[in-house]
Amino acid sequence: MPTSTQQFKKLARRMLHSILFILVSVWVLLSLLLYIFQPRFIYFPHSEIDYTPDMAGLPYEDVYFKTEDDVLLNGWFVPVDNARKTLLFFHGNGGNISHRLESLKIFHEMGLSVFIIDYRGYGQSQGTTSEQGTYRDAEAAWQFLTETRGISDENIIIFGRSMGGAVAIWLAGKHTPNLLILESAFTSVADMAKHYYPYLPTHLLVRIKYASIDRIEYIHCPILISHSQTDEIIPYKYGRELFEKARAPKSFLELKGGHNDGFIISGRSYIDGIENFINAYGENNK
Repeated sequence: MPTSTQQFKKLARRMLHSILFILVSVWVLLSLLLYIFQPRFIYFPHSEIDYTPDMAGLPYEDVYFKTEDDVLLNGWFVPVDNARKTLLFFHGNGGNISHRLESLKIFHEMGLSVFIIDYRGYGQSQGTTSEQGTYRDAEAAWQFLTETRGISDENIIIFGRSMGGAVAIWLAGKHTPNLLILESAFTSVADMAKHYYPYLPTHLLVRIKYASIDRIEYIHCPILISHSQTDEIIPYKYGRELFEKARAPKSFLELKGGHNDGFIISGRSYIDGIENFINAYGENNK
């Protein structure tokens, strides 16, 4: 007949096995959710256009153009008379172009014309968002500027914020713009996944790559990378890693504030940093 001690040990083993089973089940379930529903963890599109440039006193053209796979995209061309350059703007993974008026105003006051687009699935752009889709969207935007508008490569600055930085890096690796400006960008989705889900086998689960860290060294134009040490969404170290991997000439601009408001909180230092970069490399990079 088993003793009370033996019964207790048997019960403890059963409890331990049950706990381990629950933990493994939860681990597997979370891994499956991350793998299957990955786009929902990355893309947060907003379909309604809440604001337009004229609300900020900016003239603009509402532009529609198609990608190579026949997806109709929407964007705004915000012109400046006698523009210094044209800035091709790729925004982050949330909202749409109507939530970037502050940036449009800043660049307009710098004397830059701006072409900002919504990726497929965002704003008034058709289609469903995907990594390869965003690359096709970027290529279509480039073709619109260079072929439809007749703007030369040397007069285009590619700008990417957050996820848009990954899109900008891809495009700048395929073409050679005058300058590349990256703001609050990440190294790869795999690194971001490891940061947020360190307990999951993210290296096996990531299907959406945006592997900027593997591409940035092949870019042949001057690069400005800006990041805040208090960025609460994309760690500052990723901005520094991109900077270290990039070829010279390159500059790093320290921002203040959080991920979404760093360019506003930084104020004059943000504007001066971009101005100085353009003055140093933009006019002579031909």
